[in-house]
Amino acid sequence: MANFIELGKKIYDLNNPREAHRFAVFLARCCLHPQRMNRLEKFFAQSELLSKVAQGYPFVYEQATRAFFYYRSTFEERARLIEENMKFLSERFNEDFMLKLYGDKKIELWRMTLDETLGEMNLVLCAESGQRKEGLAAVMFNLPDEVPVYQILFWIAKTHEGDWAMWIGAMQGPNVDDAKELVKRITKKCHAYRTKNLILYAAQAVARNFGVKKIFAVTNEGYYANNHVRRDRKLKTSFSDFWKEAGGLPTSDERFYELPLIETRKTVEEIPSHKRAQYRRRFALLDELDKSIEETLRGFKNEACDF
Repeated sequence: MANFIELGKKIYDLNNPREAHRFAVFLARCCLHPQRMNRLEKFFAQSELLSKVAQGYPFVYEQATRAFFYYRSTFEERARLIEENMKFLSERFNEDFMLKLYGDKKIELWRMTLDETLGEMNLVLCAESGQRKEGLAAVMFNLPDEVPVYQILFWIAKTHEGDWAMWIGAMQGPNVDDAKELVKRITKKCHAYRTKNLILYAAQAVARNFGVKKIFAVTNEGYYANNHVRRDRKLKTSFSDFWKEAGGLPTSDERFYELPLIETRKTVEEIPSHKRAQYRRRFALLDELDKSIEETLRGFKNEACDF
């Protein structure tokens, strides 16, 4: 129990009444699942690297105790996916990668210039405390001063068949006053390629370079909370519609769609002649993004791991 008290103090600000309440709930849930929490603690104590990861990102203990990741996730499911995510990444990437990702440092994957007003937009791989409800990491587009534009939150875990997969817990757009105008300007710069398609493309590229076999994404029925639903019960954002539009297919579990690892590109014959130049520029941009992600992640690869 003493260990969980100390863990809780690292996670919650006890000077904040709401955080103090969450601290008390965290301890209560640890007491209700002592064996599983002890196993989770032993998992992170099995190596110096994993111990450092948990020190830099103590939320792994909280995430197991709260109804995070997807709708009706169980305590055991959450604990297992946390362990699988960390096992997968620590076996494939070096210590520098793990301690940056789970040490609140962003790993830049790509950068592009937008215009004189907006400046540059960069793509990063990160794991921030505010993202912990829907995942264990995120691919995110940022403007200068780390203003987030679009992000996809995910974790890595096995399927029932034993294949490694990326599981997308949420996709989030910009939360600024001029969000629509901002997205419009970025879309124009990306040769009419929508920003939400661009962030999904980036997530797919990360998944391929991680070496996973599949990608799954939560549907409207699978989202862990209801903050994508308005008070009149109409959707603010339909995850399911976008996943379907992106080539996703429903699975036997209505909470998840399976997405393609590679976006299907139109052939020259399928593109109207007056748009072919635009598509060539768009594909060149996407190829540049692909190459940058591949080169960056290769630099963090464990020499002993071949994927």
